Amino acid sequence: MKRDVIVACDFPTAEQTLAFLDGFSDEKPFVKIGMELYYGAGPEIVRAIKARGHKIFLDLKLHDIPNTVKKAMHVLSALDVDICNLHCAGGLDMMRAAVEGLTREDGTRPLLIGVTQLTSIDQTRMENELLINRPLPEVVMQYAQNAKAAGLDGVVCSPLEAEKVHSVCGDGFLTVTPGIRFADGAVGDQQRVTTPAKAREIGSDYIVVGRPITAADDPVAAYRRCVKEFAGE
Repeated sequence: MKRDVIVACDFPTAEQTLAFLDGFSDEKPFVKIGMELYYGAGPEIVRAIKARGHKIFLDLKLHDIPNTVKKAMHVLSALDVDICNLHCAGGLDMMRAAVEGLTREDGTRPLLIGVTQLTSIDQTRMENELLINRPLPEVVMQYAQNAKAAGLDGVVCSPLEAEKVHSVCGDGFLTVTPGIRFADGAVGDQQRVTTPAKAREIGSDYIVVGRPITAADDPVAAYRRCVKEFAGE
């Protein structure tokens, strides 16, 4: 399960989300359900979208003490999503606990990935606001190595960091990259961004695309453009 476009359905209600997905008659896009939608519509929206045949990345970015994260992941494992995530900043013990909680009795579990640094964070913000006085790429690589050591399947990182993550953690370690914009599109509140084509070239396994698709005049056409550029066709 590699190389795909994940559509970030960052809508406040189930009705808006399902109406958006109704526009796709021939495709079943991989869907990201983030905090806004999950907190607004609850786990039922996960079940509804899954029942329609979509793969789901449940983007809740868990970050708490190990026991709390373990118990939360145990609950999420029952939703049958395809990818879950957490913040690598929670540390090795938290990440290991998450893997344990997410794993079902039969040994199966969704893919688990860790957020390294948000794409809205740049070097200046990291130093001045978070008081992390190391180069941003170095911090990202350390977080990625920690995630691999804890048994995670990959990380969420900037597409600009995907190639380096693979060189440090191996080609089989997944890179899921937001911060994707078309070459002729607006950057918005993202700091570390690139295009679908460039993300493909530098090794992203999955790209997460929200507003360039969901806010487009023709979302289906924008999705198809994104898939084509990312696939290199």
